[in-house]
Amino acid sequence: MKITHESIVGDIVADNYKTAEIFKQHNIDFCCGGQLSIKDACEKENVSITDADKLLISVKAFFKENEDSQKTDFRNWPLDKLAEHIENKHHGYVEEKIPVLKEYLNKIETAHGKEHPELIEINNIFNEASNQLVMHMKKEELILFPFIKKMAKAERDHSKLETPHFGTIKTPIGKMDEEHDFEGEAFRKIANLSNNYAVPKDGCNTYKVAFGMLQEFEEDLHLHIHKENNILFQKAVKLEEKLLS
Repeated sequence: MKITHESIVGDIVADNYKTAEIFKQHNIDFCCGGQLSIKDACEKENVSITDADKLLISVKAFFKENEDSQKTDFRNWPLDKLAEHIENKHHGYVEEKIPVLKEYLNKIETAHGKEHPELIEINNIFNEASNQLVMHMKKEELILFPFIKKMAKAERDHSKLETPHFGTIKTPIGKMDEEHDFEGEAFRKIANLSNNYAVPKDGCNTYKVAFGMLQEFEEDLHLHIHKENNILFQKAVKLEEKLLS
């Protein structure tokens, strides 16, 4: 993969997700804002030209070091298989972790909220974001993913695809993109309020567990959104255009 300042961030991460850590170090959004070039993403985050060059060098070096390594390339997966993977791995993870995180965040707010009032806001943001995320996933599972699976089957069977009731797949995808932006912004706020999940000296073990789980939740969400925005949704739009042309 040839990488320049004009390369798209989401395409780079799609080629190897481990490059996400390089972009994260420079506060470059690879999921919701993944369709920007390295140059535009750096300008958006006010990354200096020198640091942008260092980022590019780091990404190139990563690919050179890992060019022979085995990796899962989700771009080569059939769309129905990828949709099922996202639902089983990421939706399942979210449904499992939300109630546990809510319990822990309530506990540390009660125990430490007076000394650390930011916990109150973190708890409120997580509750709103997680409730919205659950509804978001249900819409994907009931509306968007079933149509994507129909498209994949129609392509394999060389059968006719009926126009969906929502007109074009771009309609629900547009809505999902907006909701992804909401989730991304919510967790940026949580990361800032928590000083990137740093546990204060007076933090108890529950505090440590809660912040550790919260950080893991955010990282999984980034990967979750990346697979949808930068791979599944883009390929689904192209397949619909092919099948309905």
